[in-house]
Amino acid sequence: MAYFVGLYLVSFFTSKNSDSNTFFSANKNSPWILVAIGMIGASLSGVTFISIPGVVGAGGYNMAFSYMQMVFGYLVGYFIIATVLMPIYYKLNLISIYGYLEQRFGFYSYKTGAFYFIVSRIIGATFRLFLVSMVFHQFIGEPFGIPLWLTVLLTIILIWIYTYKGGIKTIVWTDTIQTVCMLTAVILSIYFIGKEMDLGLTDLIPTIQSSEYSQMFFWEGGWADANNFFKQFISGALIALVMTGLDQDMMQKNLTCRSLGDAQKNVFLFSVILIFANLLFLSLGALLYMYADFIQLAIPERSDLLYPIIALEHLPPFLGIVFILGLIAAAYSSADSALTSLTTSFCFDFLDFDKKDRTEKEKKKIRILVHIAFSFILYVIILIFSTLNDTAVINDLLVWAGYTYGPLLGLFAFGIFTKRKIIDKLVIPVAIIAPILSYLINTNSELIFGDFKIGSLVIALNGFLTFLGLLAISKSA
Repeated sequence: MAYFVGLYLVSFFTSKNSDSNTFFSANKNSPWILVAIGMIGASLSGVTFISIPGVVGAGGYNMAFSYMQMVFGYLVGYFIIATVLMPIYYKLNLISIYGYLEQRFGFYSYKTGAFYFIVSRIIGATFRLFLVSMVFHQFIGEPFGIPLWLTVLLTIILIWIYTYKGGIKTIVWTDTIQTVCMLTAVILSIYFIGKEMDLGLTDLIPTIQSSEYSQMFFWEGGWADANNFFKQFISGALIALVMTGLDQDMMQKNLTCRSLGDAQKNVFLFSVILIFANLLFLSLGALLYMYADFIQLAIPERSDLLYPIIALEHLPPFLGIVFILGLIAAAYSSADSALTSLTTSFCFDFLDFDKKDRTEKEKKKIRILVHIAFSFILYVIILIFSTLNDTAVINDLLVWAGYTYGPLLGLFAFGIFTKRKIIDKLVIPVAIIAPILSYLINTNSELIFGDFKIGSLVIALNGFLTFLGLLAISKSA
């Protein structure tokens, strides 16, 4: 409770004298270093906090330290974001980044891009909030007889309370606090697990390096291997590009910086910190599996539950509290900005929010109603998803990203790297057909290409098919 009181106090002070400009753009006055630190928490989220340690020893996709191959690919994506996309967004003075598509192509392209973002972000936020709600329910809700629907409802209500007024200005500050809490929880978990195994701080790194879980690079499996270096690296670059650079949620924070230079510094610092943060999570994962073997603990069927089971049932009570705080921080640093960015996109991209004849009172009413509506949508979809999901959430999230972000990748790439005009109305069928074809090709890739599995590269395929479709409906400028 003290944690949420702290978040509310931050919200109270950051939302004083706030208006719609504060909610959507923080009055373009955010310190870049705070944005950089806060973006760590938003990009990692509760999915990384639980799923990444869990997949380390689960075998299959992202096994051992292979996830770092994707993280190194992220650096390429972030470089493109800072040097190509950021200058465009700042030059056009955008609040919703999909306004670029309207200026480049027209009305239908603009709405298509915004629609795919909303679908993508709802799915992403659902995955993240579902995972956290599942853990809260199993270890806190069920022992007190609280039903799942109420656990999920309380989770979303708490987010809404501290974001509805200050919006992105509040989130820049709360995400910074939550990032620090999350990384502190991981570091303390590593320390206490090592202590339980009689490993000092100087013993931890060599112990992890010599374990069966430490392999980082996978070269020998070829393209048929889901963990192949080149597949992971390329998909990492593309995922960073679309899930950050073409994502209103992540870019909205960057666009609150005082200048383009500050926003670029933020992205470069964030990229460096992200490498070390992910190494911490993977190291924790290796130690969790070693500790499970050390105490003869059966690995749960759902690998996402390994970290919470050990933290809450097999380590000192203090660490259980630290784990819960870290999980809350990880989940809320992602979910709070998701709600705000969904509200921003829908208001600007579909409701023509900035009409000159709208008063501030009318704008506030619209903003609050949209904010509530998206909270309810997330709540319903999480409950539906809770009856369907049965695999590690991090893998599900990356698969879905390939299908929902692919059209955005194709649209922005065509707009930036060509000067051709398109038949704007035909963008909608192109953006529908490309993901369907990508799905059919991906699910039959072994039949079509032999041993080659598309896997995480489906986002490249989807973007490429969208690009080809746009080329087919285009003409010279």
